[in-house]
Amino acid sequence: MTRKKSFPGYLNTAAIASYVVFCITQAALARDFSQQAPASNIQQVVDRAYNHYKTITDGSNASYISYLAKANTKLYGIAVVTTDGKIFEAGDAEHLFPVESIAKVFTLAHVLKVQGAKTVQNKIGVNATGLPFNSALAIELNNDKLTGSPPPGNPLVNAGAIATASLVDGKSLEEKWNMLLKEASAFAGHSLMLNKDVYDSEMADNQHNLAIAVLLKSYKSLYADPTETIDLYTRECSYDVTAKDLAVMGATLANGGTNPLTHQAVTDAETSARVLAVMATAGLYNTSGEWLYNVGLPAKSGVGGGIVAVVPGKMAIAVYSSPLDAAGNSVRGQLAIQSIAQDLGVNIFKIQMQK
Repeated sequence: MTRKKSFPGYLNTAAIASYVVFCITQAALARDFSQQAPASNIQQVVDRAYNHYKTITDGSNASYISYLAKANTKLYGIAVVTTDGKIFEAGDAEHLFPVESIAKVFTLAHVLKVQGAKTVQNKIGVNATGLPFNSALAIELNNDKLTGSPPPGNPLVNAGAIATASLVDGKSLEEKWNMLLKEASAFAGHSLMLNKDVYDSEMADNQHNLAIAVLLKSYKSLYADPTETIDLYTRECSYDVTAKDLAVMGATLANGGTNPLTHQAVTDAETSARVLAVMATAGLYNTSGEWLYNVGLPAKSGVGGGIVAVVPGKMAIAVYSSPLDAAGNSVRGQLAIQSIAQDLGVNIFKIQMQK
């Protein structure tokens, strides 16, 4: 019996047609946005947000990580990168700082691409927990077999991110780590480096996260050795980035997984869409709903002071400022991004009416 030739895996006619439509849509969105918001206007908006919030002194550094507690609270930088590769900066946009929880986004992208969307949904979950990012109680509350929600709950809170790290393929810790760092570097468009001081600082005081890993293991929701997983998780939170790096990484997601500067296809459009959906539900910890309500953009923050927001098909906005609010989100970062998003009219839920 002769078999008809077909495209391997998911590359069937429907998938190819869908991908072509996506590419055309992305190009149209980027072109329309460039026409509506010329470069000079974007830079003016960035400068205005930078100057307006430069004197804000609210918030405080993350005190429970000694390295972060010592960060210079005066440093403040904004970067915007569009899907057609334009870059706009203000202030300390190229100052290096620890990525912290924002790394969870790119580890999730890797696991989604390799393990598949169903694996993430079934083994980790994608619902917001409504509790603080480092909550162990969320694990107990999510252990509800009637709802089918697995104990970690969401890949962007600590428990879910630890479970996500345990799903990274590799024969050794070093192989897993090198894979994650390589992929994060591809998102940024250049090689990123581990901050050994941050890593050592966090490993010396990691008992709570290790307890979370052991608790997950008891619920059969951790898929590798707890100690090795916590080491990997700590490393992924300890590489350095700049606001510009975060904007490029976010713009890669906005561009369907293709880096707008290097033009490398780091991931695919479907993975990018799922990552952005999870960012919308839990990107700013237990204030994610308020953020989405007020700003209307998927975003992710980290206790290192970084925050990145993504406008699908158009751009990403990133800010660095170390003082945080009670939930662990950069105070100036939130204000600046909200200001830029409003000035540019990029709330994804708001239809811009024709005048």
